[in-house]
Amino acid sequence: MIDLHSHVLPGLDDGAADVEEALAICRAAAADGVEVLAGTPHVRDDHPTTAEAMEAALAGLREAAGDLLRLVPGGEIALDELRRRPLEELLRFALAGNPAYLLVETPYVGWPLDLTTLLSELAAAGVTPVLAHPERSLEVQLRPQLLEPVVGGGTLVQLTAASVDGRLGRRIRRCVAELLDRGLAHLIASDAHAPSIRAIGMSAAAAAVGDDALARWLTVEVPRAIVDATPLPPRPPRSKRRRLF
Repeated sequence: MIDLHSHVLPGLDDGAADVEEALAICRAAAADGVEVLAGTPHVRDDHPTTAEAMEAALAGLREAAGDLLRLVPGGEIALDELRRRPLEELLRFALAGNPAYLLVETPYVGWPLDLTTLLSELAAAGVTPVLAHPERSLEVQLRPQLLEPVVGGGTLVQLTAASVDGRLGRRIRRCVAELLDRGLAHLIASDAHAPSIRAIGMSAAAAAVGDDALARWLTVEVPRAIVDATPLPPRPPRSKRRRLF
């Protein structure tokens, strides 16, 4: 599996505090079946990560981790940063180092009126936004259709593994099922902050999807296309026997 959202890079945000904790996250991810792990620190007011700090932390962790798994760069960009930073600066946080993709954080409170516009402007500039964990927004839980114009404008949606397998509660899990049924989700990622297999949870989330082809598309095929800079694979047809969760 390929996990394109984690807070494994040490000392940058609310994820790994130091190299030892970062290595523990890497070991847990590898044990859970993850072969490629993106370090995507927060880039926002309370964690004003610079591209230089991300790149230095990534280089240090790569050296420490050796061949345990493949570590790739990124950043979880807050909407305010999309508004204030030039695109060339933002793309130093390109997801998996692919300048065609940028991971954008969904606000936890409210639904900004300009969110769809901001994401559409990125897409128009040739950068596909990957919207992180919108299922954890109360607004999306109440109105999953909010994501229809977002996805229609070219944005990909990333679900958190703990949302998919139910660790974050029944309401969020129901929202996940609705988004998958509507075709409004494209990736699953761990958003791991802590060093445990349960915190990673990619294999449990894949199993919870209840459709092997769809689970592989969400955890392997789409993220691999981002990593390898190849065309996105088509979504697999719905399995007649599929039973989500």
